[in-house]
Amino acid sequence: MVFNVRDNQLQIKTTYPHQIKQIRHVWIPMRDGVKLSARIWLPEDAENEPVPAILEYIPYRKDDFTALRDSIRHPYFAGHGYASVRVDTRGSGDSEGILYDEYLPQEQDDAEDVLKWIANQSWSTGKTGMIGKSWGGFNGLQVAARKPPELKAVITICSTDDRYADDVHYKGGALLASDMLWWASTMFAYNARPADPEIVGEKWRENWMQRMEETPPFAEEWVRHQRRDAYWKHGSVNEDYQDIEVPVFAVGGWADGYTNAIPRMMEGLDVPRKGLIGPWAHEYPEVAIPGPSIGFLQECLRWWDYWLKDKETGIMDEPMLRAWMQESLPPEVEYEERPGRWVAEAQWPSANIIQKGLYVAGQELVEAAEDGSPITVSSMQQHGLYAGVFCPFGQPGDMPSDQRLENGFSTIFTSAPLEEKVEILGAPKLQLELASDQKQALLAVRLNDVAPDGSVSRITWGMLNLTHRNSHEFPEALTPEEKIVVTVQMNDIGYALPAGHRWQVAIAPTYWPHAWPSPKEATLTVYPGHHSKLLLPTREAQAIDKTLSVFGAPETAPVLEKEVLRPESRKRQINYDLVSKTWILDDYSDEGARKLADNGLEYGSTNRNVYTVKEGDPLSANVQCDWTMDIGRGEWQTHLNLTCKMWCDEAYFYLQHELHAFEGDKEVFTKKWGEKILRDFI
Repeated sequence: MVFNVRDNQLQIKTTYPHQIKQIRHVWIPMRDGVKLSARIWLPEDAENEPVPAILEYIPYRKDDFTALRDSIRHPYFAGHGYASVRVDTRGSGDSEGILYDEYLPQEQDDAEDVLKWIANQSWSTGKTGMIGKSWGGFNGLQVAARKPPELKAVITICSTDDRYADDVHYKGGALLASDMLWWASTMFAYNARPADPEIVGEKWRENWMQRMEETPPFAEEWVRHQRRDAYWKHGSVNEDYQDIEVPVFAVGGWADGYTNAIPRMMEGLDVPRKGLIGPWAHEYPEVAIPGPSIGFLQECLRWWDYWLKDKETGIMDEPMLRAWMQESLPPEVEYEERPGRWVAEAQWPSANIIQKGLYVAGQELVEAAEDGSPITVSSMQQHGLYAGVFCPFGQPGDMPSDQRLENGFSTIFTSAPLEEKVEILGAPKLQLELASDQKQALLAVRLNDVAPDGSVSRITWGMLNLTHRNSHEFPEALTPEEKIVVTVQMNDIGYALPAGHRWQVAIAPTYWPHAWPSPKEATLTVYPGHHSKLLLPTREAQAIDKTLSVFGAPETAPVLEKEVLRPESRKRQINYDLVSKTWILDDYSDEGARKLADNGLEYGSTNRNVYTVKEGDPLSANVQCDWTMDIGRGEWQTHLNLTCKMWCDEAYFYLQHELHAFEGDKEVFTKKWGEKILRDFI
């Protein structure tokens, strides 16, 4: 599902200003002799009439796993007068070398070599832009911070400027149990696949064995760094926004896990910049759900034409930030569309955003601060099972369920029904005066929409490891029963709460499986009064909203021809054993199997993630991620089985990985990895 293409709403474009030539494979040499594999689409006459280039540089295998999505974008850019270059990073796909971790200096060195190589080609004007979603959005920003002269502009989609605060490893100083091992297992499985013998020749098997033997489980290094140290600062461009000197177009969606970086970059960068936030999940806006999708490739061309061809396209005359103001909907675990409207802010932060406070009083949110009796907030390990996935891709079951299923495991505060609609744009915050009975504790916060029929939709959420209340780099133990004032910043959101609906805040010391539980169950005490309040970034409709141009329909090149060998499917189930009081979230995705017409490659995968916890026992938390991977052509077939596990005791985290590889029916490789890592205020 992740690398398939939803093409039912696309307007397929087959004629372009330029005839398109495709170079299916070319080697790009690095300074140390390693070669990276690239596929290039460019105008047929580019040798005589050189063109700017657009680079996408990611580890997700251009000739199989991303071939479908690549086919609708790169030829489109080429047809409009660009050389569109898709490169597999070192240690991935058909490229040589080993991928030892995310975003290492080596990856950025290689990117600089790729940019120099592009600039030296006869078909290149020497100007290049970088585009990418997720990993490719990250490294576009990271490479820009190194100031290579060939890089002139960046489009970064579903990415982050802060690898510790907003990525799949930690959030609010809490370890992301839902994603830490899952994403590490994903990359471990991806990296274990062989290169294509038709590209690399007879050495494919030797390279495959080396890749499986030497590629480490990324989770081991990630868990070793439980605070925001130098490891996470590397590659986090918010360490010094001034390092970026080229224009940045930052794009994301409210349903994605990476949206917070866009407002931060609009505020922090000091270059020409634009922000675009739709209702979308972790996907390109022309194919993403929830809709509406837009003609995003046309917007990319406006950006590229302006910065790489010096054409006036009007894009820099438009507001800095454009966002989808979502309307309320009944809670569902998937949405095809989110009703709403486009709004805009000329600058960000915006003077149009006014912080409105609602105070905690008893079980209510009220407009004036009131002193009252302390409120006890108990730990329920099963709180969070109905939260949906941390970073939705648009699969069935990704979104949060009706939050009434969660509210019994948390403490809630609800406002009176609204007399008129209120819109928010930005990051809601909850400030609380509280105390903990333990030295380590978590505070998870959900902001909900309570409809007149009683259904409850989650609007946004956030969490804070309370030992990180003053710093993610230098955590401090809590003093039991000591009052402190803390603030939890929730994810940025654009949301319109209708008249008759109510705001609701839910809090808890647990949020499994998003947050790995504290070593001991904590009980929090909240003190109502002027320190305990919800801050909402309210916004009135602005005249600028009515001046916005209408996005075009989603327009792309034709989707690469494929044969579906096995359809996709998804099951996401919650099971409860009454006897052992054990909760199990079982999330299974069969991402299907398909055969590509242009190279005959067949590929497919399955993934099961199981999250287990027992009531009253935070040390029972356990995650297991299982993968199968298949890649082959004709008689050449390979298969992988991978099992990854993570568990804990009061002092340590434990990691275990086991990989089995097959060529045909014969097992040709097996290896086990194990690691024990001290807990560090987590």
